[in-house]
Amino acid sequence: MANIQWYPGHMAKAIRQIEEKLHLVDIVFELVDARIPESSRNPMVKEVIQQKPHLLVLTKSDLADPVITKQWLDFYQSQGQPAIAVDSRARTIERSIQKQASEMLAKRLQNQTDRGLQHQTIRAVCVGIPNVGKSTLLNHLVNKKIAKTADRPGVTKNQQWLKSNNGLALLDTPGILWPKFEDQTVGQRLAFTGAIKENLFASDDVALMGLEIFKKSYWPMLKARYKLNEDDLSLSTPDLLLKITQFLGMGEDYDRASDRIMLDARKGKLGRFTLDQVEEFNHEKKDND
Repeated sequence: MANIQWYPGHMAKAIRQIEEKLHLVDIVFELVDARIPESSRNPMVKEVIQQKPHLLVLTKSDLADPVITKQWLDFYQSQGQPAIAVDSRARTIERSIQKQASEMLAKRLQNQTDRGLQHQTIRAVCVGIPNVGKSTLLNHLVNKKIAKTADRPGVTKNQQWLKSNNGLALLDTPGILWPKFEDQTVGQRLAFTGAIKENLFASDDVALMGLEIFKKSYWPMLKARYKLNEDDLSLSTPDLLLKITQFLGMGEDYDRASDRIMLDARKGKLGRFTLDQVEEFNHEKKDND
């Protein structure tokens, strides 16, 4: 299995720019994919933002398993990490994020009010991995199509300030991956959900990982999409990929079928799913404490 790595020069530049601009902002919005909340957290972000107030925003919650999303929010709350799950297309998103940020910055905002300053602007920097939905969220917050969006990683290349109608000034940044995945499972989950360019990983390896999780946790959705039967659940995962490939009329083109499975998952055609389980990461955290 080939290792998955991706660290273009513009990402290293983005890290430096965030460090340079950090003193200009009041709060950091770290965007993560609700389907892989921990796998999509860049460990470099924590180092960069230091003690700056920090809101974790779980994007694409409309694509994630709602039960597990709730478990993740409870987990982050237990760790003292403010977090919110959002559907970036929802009309209530601006109010929800503004409310959360205001609560986190209540003391500073009150101090400004006491000094006679009114209508304070909250300045925030948005950071996250590629294709986590930053530009979609930002466009919704400012109610304009300013930030570039696309369903592929690496679209935003430069930083830009965007202003909302509700007292937020937002600094957009390019998606940032880290130089090395210590755990290749993390790399595979990032690839499966679309955070890594497709020419940088083996499609069948990543699709097999996804199928393994769907067999265990989301079998009815897999069964319905690819007209499988209950006996197919006992197949090995490679044999299951073979059967799906044949169902799709792709002969023995496993790579093409793997790409289709991943695309179906990303577009919600396999239903709502989450690859990261709280138990596996909570266990790792306890081991490291």
